Amino acid sequence: MKTADIKSQHYKLNNIDIHLIDAGPAAGRPLIFLHGFPDFWYGWKDQITYFADRGYRVIVPDQRGYHRSGKPRSLKAYRCKHLMEDIVSLIEVLELKEVHLVGHDWGGIVSWLLGIYHPKPFKTITILNAPHPGVLRKRISPRQTLRSWYIYLFQLPWIPEWLFGRNNFKLLRKSMLNMALPGTFSPTDMERYTQAWKGSLTTMINWYRAIRISREFKDNIKAPKPVFLPLLLLWGKQDLSLDFSLAKASMDFARNGELHTFPDATHWLQHEKSAEVNRAILEFIHEQDRKDPDLT
Repeated sequence: MKTADIKSQHYKLNNIDIHLIDAGPAAGRPLIFLHGFPDFWYGWKDQITYFADRGYRVIVPDQRGYHRSGKPRSLKAYRCKHLMEDIVSLIEVLELKEVHLVGHDWGGIVSWLLGIYHPKPFKTITILNAPHPGVLRKRISPRQTLRSWYIYLFQLPWIPEWLFGRNNFKLLRKSMLNMALPGTFSPTDMERYTQAWKGSLTTMINWYRAIRISREFKDNIKAPKPVFLPLLLLWGKQDLSLDFSLAKASMDFARNGELHTFPDATHWLQHEKSAEVNRAILEFIHEQDRKDPDLT
């Protein structure tokens, strides 16, 4: 695919300007990718051309608070309700049907919740290294609590911004590099991330801060709700932030789910194992298309 075939677009959704990448044929089957923290659309660079070249319409937004999308100041603007509504509104504006959804990290959390609260537009959901919210507290271990130290840090005012933003995001860059296999991110990659983080750090972190005021998130911790859509959970078992036990526990809430593990991949498996990840997603989508179940 030529670079000219990859379009950068802006849409007004829920009074927020949302930037996205749109690639592939306009009439192709829609495939939406949702990034997590501290990512932006660029995190799916190894997936965009792969799926667009295979006839899919690939849509990759910068989610609210990130990169070129709008950055509301209010903490309430980052409740899960609004994160979901952005994607539902995007589907409505673009008049998409039978959408295949893929999410990583926080994008995966949003994907779980969309599968619970807004399943109708979706044909399949694929999630990379993101557990169902219902397992984050009820089944969390002391080991996982230590791994999740940054979530507790992010609840503090201004201190996380100072720590991760100083010296041109040195600690944030170091954290990404340390969490991934050696050579995963090139100097060019890190420069693009550094540029994307400028002016966005507080609003990116606000996704974590808004957990405590997100009804949908809290409800699924108290009484987890299942996803009935066909769901594929891909998991890099060397993830330093999320223990593999969370993946296994999450499958209890995927009524039509499959778990596919990558033993030597980390949290950043879509970069480290792009060919294998792409193939797993494609085979899953093809399998569900062959079955053509009634998901309504």
